[in-house]
Amino acid sequence: MKARTTVSNKQRKELQRQRLMDNKAYQAMDGLTRYLDRYHLDALIGVIPGWGDAIALLCVVPFVYFSLHVVKSIPLTLAVLNNSLRDVLMGMIPFFVGDVIDFFHRANIQNMQMIQGFVDGDENIIKRVNQRALQSAIVLVVLVLLIILMIWALFCFGSYLYSFVNILVAGVGR
Repeated sequence: MKARTTVSNKQRKELQRQRLMDNKAYQAMDGLTRYLDRYHLDALIGVIPGWGDAIALLCVVPFVYFSLHVVKSIPLTLAVLNNSLRDVLMGMIPFFVGDVIDFFHRANIQNMQMIQGFVDGDENIIKRVNQRALQSAIVLVVLVLLIILMIWALFCFGSYLYSFVNILVAGVGR
């Protein structure tokens, strides 16, 4: 009787795992991971100033939805957001430095590995993510502040360049 219950529990876990992997958000995450990180589309769209990083940030939505509403883990969601915002911040570094970093820093693959660990019940990943929950929350706040600061700095730099070009054009027009 005991062996039958064990098989039943094992089958139930496998069915639950399969249900999670059949979820549309999971399929979207898998596709985004493939195209953005494995085919380096993240680095390519990052070349578009401002918009590339905004698009990359929108691609995080399925990861956050899945970790928060399907897996129902706040620590996992914090870790996914932490990892994704770090990727966006690094991608915002101007003069193609951020794009080069995006080529090597594969945040979506890392997010997928954490989520897959939760889906598979990998105790090491679950323990690591849960232990870093507070750190992720603090880093998340710092990353949001740094992204706001980076947007402000890029706006100021753009305004300066615009003024500089206007002065040059006005001087040539005399």
